[in-house]
Amino acid sequence: MMKNVYMLFAEMVVFLLPVLSGAVTPLAQDYVVVYESPDPLGIYCYTPGLAVLPGGRLVATIDRGGPGIKKGDLRGKVFTSDDGGKTWIHRVDFPFQHARPFVAGKSLYVLGQSGDLIIIRSDDNGMTWSQSSNLSSNQHWHQSACNVHYANDCIYLVMERRITNDIKSWPVGELAPVLIRGKTGEDLTKRENWTFASELSFRNTIPNIEKDPAIDFFGVPFFSSEYPRGSMPAPKRNSAPIGWLETNVVQFRDPNHIWFDPKGKTFHLWARTHTGGTGYAAIAKVVEGDDGTMKTMLETVPSGKKMLFVPCPGGQMRFHVLYDEQTKMFWLLSSQATDSMTRVDRLEEERYNLPNNERHRLQLHFSRNMVDWQFAGIVAIGPSPKQSRHYASMVIAGEDLLVLSRSGDARASCAHNGNLITFHRVKDFRSLIY
Repeated sequence: MMKNVYMLFAEMVVFLLPVLSGAVTPLAQDYVVVYESPDPLGIYCYTPGLAVLPGGRLVATIDRGGPGIKKGDLRGKVFTSDDGGKTWIHRVDFPFQHARPFVAGKSLYVLGQSGDLIIIRSDDNGMTWSQSSNLSSNQHWHQSACNVHYANDCIYLVMERRITNDIKSWPVGELAPVLIRGKTGEDLTKRENWTFASELSFRNTIPNIEKDPAIDFFGVPFFSSEYPRGSMPAPKRNSAPIGWLETNVVQFRDPNHIWFDPKGKTFHLWARTHTGGTGYAAIAKVVEGDDGTMKTMLETVPSGKKMLFVPCPGGQMRFHVLYDEQTKMFWLLSSQATDSMTRVDRLEEERYNLPNNERHRLQLHFSRNMVDWQFAGIVAIGPSPKQSRHYASMVIAGEDLLVLSRSGDARASCAHNGNLITFHRVKDFRSLIY
């Protein structure tokens, strides 16, 4: 009996040792390289997207950029894995970027943009692919591989369109996150099978934002960022006019939630904020009418006040939201900021742009309501600020959470322009709930 007590005590010490020593053991530090740049200083790895097919096959999409990509090069790539991500097979290249894979009906699709929205389809689980089809004409779209949502026999996802052309630097203030809806049983390579929501850009959310972008008492923007050019808080560090981008879509199914819609016709948009600060996202909502049209607007709280910003760990960088039906939890994969209050002129050389732009610590949270978040753990940490683990996508496969990360090692050009796409597995992720 005494021996068993000693053994139990020893096991507890081993379990608590990382906590007692102040260390946090990453949940999925080890990785498999899905794609590696042949030229780290000239070809950069972007936009990891991930899907799991009904039979268990994994599908990964990426795109490439940088001065090493020549005019006419196919930027996107599709990979598949049939052994849980241990090995990957390259299947096809495609002529667009900012893409994500998803299943609708019996088909697999990849949707992204090359100015216009472009989509390809596979009817044999990613083995062969259709020609590219355009879903728009002469427009300027943007996004990342954010989430997809299924409801009402439809798929919902967000692409972002630049609706004005006044900003002379990074134009996220002019992006409108557009919720688009497609019937899962229809051919989604055809434009007529998609419905587009109305458009609301960030610069249209706050009265007179071009003349007076300050939101008093909230510290937004953190750095001066006047329209149309923004500012330079320090040499080589730019603060563009504030905005939103890289938007996820969620729907509240809990009848106790303040924003629950019993008709199932309200969808909320959760976007990365570019304000110079950390720890919050920007939100809007889309309401479907009886005629099927979708209208985008700001949300309100019980007082009647509009709500543009919500708490969101890592909301200052691209994040990914995933709803788990089994636990009724929202899961958030995002970048952890640790020193956003550092003076801009005192950042180390390896740090990319502003202090809130830390990119090498990938974190995981869970929440019942998308506002109150609980820390689940650090997924992975790059060995230095230049060696990113960020812009990640995730899917659920059985009891595990699968993660595809835009990453870099010591050869990377910078934290933004990584040279790797890495695959990580968080085992038994539901056990992290407390």
